[in-house]
Amino acid sequence: MAKCEVCGNDYDKSFEITMEAKTHIFDSFECAIFALAPACETCGIRIVGHGLEKDGRMFCCNHCAEHVGITELKDRA
Repeated sequence: MAKCEVCGNDYDKSFEITMEAKTHIFDSFECAIFALAPACETCGIRIVGHGLEKDGRMFCCNHCAEHVGITELKDRA
């Protein structure tokens, strides 16, 4: 068994994710998302899908990007 690095649960079905040459151990996708997914700069939600990005700034949607004055990004073409 391996211990989840987020919640500390020692779980027989834990799994590893390697990201940027570092291996992480989690007991659930929820903990993996919490630790590894980028957060929207405006609302803080974890971005699980593609999201939107401008100059290294990440947003969950066009509305959040527009909230900080970024108007050229679109959720859809």
